[in-house]
Amino acid sequence: MTSDMPDIVTRFAPSPTGFLHIGGARTALYNWLFARANGGKFLLRIEDTDTKRSTQEAIDAILKGLQWLGLDWDGDAISQASRADRHREIAQALLESGNAYKCFATAEELAEKRDAARAGGERFRGDIWRDKQAEAPENTPYSIRMKMPREGAHTIVDRVQGSVTVQNAELDDMIILRSDGTPTYMLAVVVDDYDMGVTHIVRGDDHLNNAFRQLPIYEAMGWSVPEYAHIPLIHGPDGKKLSKRHGALGVDAYEDMGFLPEAMRNYLLRLGWSHGDDEIISTQEAINWFNLENIGKGPSRFDFDKIDSLNSHYLRTLNASELLPYIKSALENLIDHALSKTEEARLLKALPSLAERAKRLPDISESAALYCDIRPIALTDKAAKQFTDETRPVIADVANELEALTSWNSEDIKNSIMSFAEARDLKPGKVMQPLRAALTGGKQSGDLAETLEILGQVESIARLRDQAAA
Repeated sequence: MTSDMPDIVTRFAPSPTGFLHIGGARTALYNWLFARANGGKFLLRIEDTDTKRSTQEAIDAILKGLQWLGLDWDGDAISQASRADRHREIAQALLESGNAYKCFATAEELAEKRDAARAGGERFRGDIWRDKQAEAPENTPYSIRMKMPREGAHTIVDRVQGSVTVQNAELDDMIILRSDGTPTYMLAVVVDDYDMGVTHIVRGDDHLNNAFRQLPIYEAMGWSVPEYAHIPLIHGPDGKKLSKRHGALGVDAYEDMGFLPEAMRNYLLRLGWSHGDDEIISTQEAINWFNLENIGKGPSRFDFDKIDSLNSHYLRTLNASELLPYIKSALENLIDHALSKTEEARLLKALPSLAERAKRLPDISESAALYCDIRPIALTDKAAKQFTDETRPVIADVANELEALTSWNSEDIKNSIMSFAEARDLKPGKVMQPLRAALTGGKQSGDLAETLEILGQVESIARLRDQAAA
């Protein structure tokens, strides 16, 4: 889909004070999709003006999280802190135009006035010096406050929330430049969005009130106002604000848990946006279909079961050669050696069936370890019970029968085992169960004959004789 709207520019502007959490990842995704759906640009700005809390480690985690999700941004990531001179320039321009004023109040004075206003049931607007500029003392530090309108109201026609109005009397004269010369977030965001050419601001609805405080800056500077789309926040399954116990973790945690980026994109997309009854939505379909109008107005609820369901779907869509790189590192840690060519060849045969039963990548790597050279096989307690004075000779005899096979395929293997059971007047289960325990150690596996075929004749017989002789 190509929109008639020209030059769409969106941005994701995280604060590097922690990891890229799930809510931020969804915001980034929606901005990325809206830009890509309309042939526009998706920009990245790191809002690192809080130098005490911003860390390079957090910046790296944000970039890594976006890259893992496959959300590529246009141009270089912009540091908000590096643009402080530009922010100060605009603060000075607002001061000179009379749209801002100098505030000489100390922190103690402001606290006293705020407490007095609260005690009297009144709103404190920070406007102690608003009408006293002629009394400005010399050589005294000052902050710069925005001179907010007092009459009338502002209305935003939000692309998600609809028409929202706030009375100007509700707005305080916010500080835009601190007394130490550092710009505040409220000023920096507006200046940066304007300079970056942002046309659509898509962000959490916890920023909706900020929009009304930022509008007077746009108006005072004569700048066009971007369109707004404020997304409802994500709640936990219990309807309460999302917390770590619900899943408010860093994106890197989901990677570690074994989710595919394709599944996470699909899940985050549907966590507040819909396209009819479609649940499985590819990235290209998402780009083709995405719009702001289909974002829901109510909070969405985080659900691990749904992510698992989507992830299992995407795992099944990968062929073996695509899946192997996802599990290789974890698998080599499990088996404590690098995969050999023989092991890789086995895995390429085994992975499709392993993916059929898996929800997350660790499910596959744990099962895949069975197809590696890990003799002697570790036994579960249940598997160990399969080996008795009665079953060990049976296992040894089956090993001899299988060693005599000249063609190693699942059909011939199965026929050989069934013929052996029939000749000994044994029920198939009495033969199959100890064989499976000897081959897998009691871990989950697929069809026994197929497992034997994939392991190969030499490895299979060696495992059987290990337990026959134990």
